[in-house]
Amino acid sequence: MERTVEQDVIICEYCDAVYQRNALGKHQRAVCLRCAGVLDRHTALSVQQRLALGVTGAILLAFANLYPVMTISMQGLSNSATLWDSVLILSHGTITFIALVVALAVILAPTLQVGLLIWVLIFAVAGRRAPAFALCMRGLEALRPWSMLEVCLLGALVAVIKLAGLLDVIPGIGLLAMAALSVLLIAIAGRDIRDLWKLV
Repeated sequence: MERTVEQDVIICEYCDAVYQRNALGKHQRAVCLRCAGVLDRHTALSVQQRLALGVTGAILLAFANLYPVMTISMQGLSNSATLWDSVLILSHGTITFIALVVALAVILAPTLQVGLLIWVLIFAVAGRRAPAFALCMRGLEALRPWSMLEVCLLGALVAVIKLAGLLDVIPGIGLLAMAALSVLLIAIAGRDIRDLWKLV
């Protein structure tokens, strides 16, 4: 009679070395002996906590897209802009390609990241694999380099500081939501998410 033994192994994504997976303590990480690549990290968050943070990320994403990033006032005239407004302004003229890149990196990629995470974690809370789980996990890995919300946040902060001496600049709710969302995405999606394979 043929017997199949499922082994809990981990494969280095850099050099394809195979190791037995060990339980990691707080602040510990597993490192490949051959290439020194990081194999695994300890994750303190439970599935329920990750799902709660994912829903919080969706709410912050809505605030970041619907509310102004900043309001500029001068001599009684004021103008405010959301993320969508900045993309639309960039789309006019000769730099339409830049508008597409900004829309992808600042709006579309974070939205897909949060959506895929919530989809996977809703089923993980119930102890099941989500439909198209492998596709969702590959999508999360592929989206990680494209999500550049923190770069946009840094650019907005530089603009606020530079314009503050010339005009009245008021940071908006959208900017605060973007700052919180940047930190949250790094915590739940910007680091290694391979441990989600083990959760279901």
